[in-house]
Amino acid sequence: MSQKTRTRFAPSPTGFIHLGNIRSALYPWAFARSTGGDFILRIEDTDLERSTQAAVDVIIEGMSWLGLDFDEGPFYQMQRMDRYKVVLAELQAAGHVYPCYMSVAELDALRERQMAAKEKPRYDGSWRPAAGKTLPAVPDGVQPVLRFKNPQTGSVVWEDKVKGRIEISNDELDDLVIARPDGTPTYNFCVVVDDIDMAITHVIRGDDHVNNTPRQINIFRALGQEPPVYAHLPTVLNEQGEKMSKRNGAKPVTQYRVEGFLPDAMVNYLARLGWSHGDEEIFSREQFLQWFNLDHLGRSAAQFDEAKLRWVNAQHLKAMSDDALALLVQEQLQRRGIVADERLSRICALFKDRSDTTVALADWAERFYGDVSPKPEEVAQHVTQAIRPALQLLTEKLASCAWDKASISLIIKEVLAACAIKMPQLAMPVRVLVMGTAQTPSLDAVLELSAREIVLERLRRA
Repeated sequence: MSQKTRTRFAPSPTGFIHLGNIRSALYPWAFARSTGGDFILRIEDTDLERSTQAAVDVIIEGMSWLGLDFDEGPFYQMQRMDRYKVVLAELQAAGHVYPCYMSVAELDALRERQMAAKEKPRYDGSWRPAAGKTLPAVPDGVQPVLRFKNPQTGSVVWEDKVKGRIEISNDELDDLVIARPDGTPTYNFCVVVDDIDMAITHVIRGDDHVNNTPRQINIFRALGQEPPVYAHLPTVLNEQGEKMSKRNGAKPVTQYRVEGFLPDAMVNYLARLGWSHGDEEIFSREQFLQWFNLDHLGRSAAQFDEAKLRWVNAQHLKAMSDDALALLVQEQLQRRGIVADERLSRICALFKDRSDTTVALADWAERFYGDVSPKPEEVAQHVTQAIRPALQLLTEKLASCAWDKASISLIIKEVLAACAIKMPQLAMPVRVLVMGTAQTPSLDAVLELSAREIVLERLRRA
């Protein structure tokens, strides 16, 4: 019987979560969901100086908005310190850990000598016990760090699901510090204990962790455990080709919700930033989970492209039901202090093909609920002296006709015939006056959705 898939997302809450980070949550979530497994959220908060609850809140809020639901957690590493110390004691008792009294100054001096000799800077094993070796005298009043006794022969080999076979010789690795002088364990050790305790089968994470992997695999084996399957994802670059980060202008994931992007569109776009299913560009969440596997993860760095994201969002927006879309647009309008009414679904239906976000759609809807300010140059271009008699006649006829699309269309045709003008000559100035822009869907559809009194008032301004 095959083992149940268990994946995890393990962010550090040292800054807000951006798209590059959240993609590292999307793939393990998708793999767990596509294989009927479990997805675990773990907060790696051992950096006490930089970790904040606000950052944790944004992680959870962003995942919730995108629908990346987790089955267990969030687990916090700082709440698991007692467990780490138990495992640390087991390793020490088994001879895999030893105290090292080398001071920071001594370590710095060692590294300077090594670099001057053009050697790789690394701990030299001064305090590593060995048969027949005499260790230095223990200095007074110094709390040692604990170092992991890394194997000195052989290699660490793993088949990475993205990068293929990776082999690192053990003589390239020095003895890692796994507990600080105050006894608190370090990152690479905590991660291994967590992955064992949580029965993680697949670790899908950014390739900035590749260098940690051989050290972690050796700790797994020292604890008598086989490591999980690893898949190291290429970096996400920003539009300038730099690694996506807060420093390089990346936005919090939650900002995209404010800017009118749809969660399913975000999942679609992020999925394609490093994974593909043939040439499919637009797909639903259900299709993504049906198709997803680790074999089609890309090896090259993916570059974020906001124009492409907007295009993907526009496709999902067009495919949404008008009622569902209206609820999202209503939220955008509420932020502007505008209360919508039952017309909003039909407004969304009319304008969604012209919008790439719910913010853009709300910009159109706002014209039906608030005042408009046409650009003076557009008014001057379209609302001419020659067209004013036709606008006056249209205003008179609209004041008393039935207020539906067919009746309004008939009135427009009557005015065109009476004034011997063509549709653009009338439609363009009416659009500018009523909607504040010359570019809108069909005039009868726009007028029908507008309140008669507002239309008449705006036309009379001519």
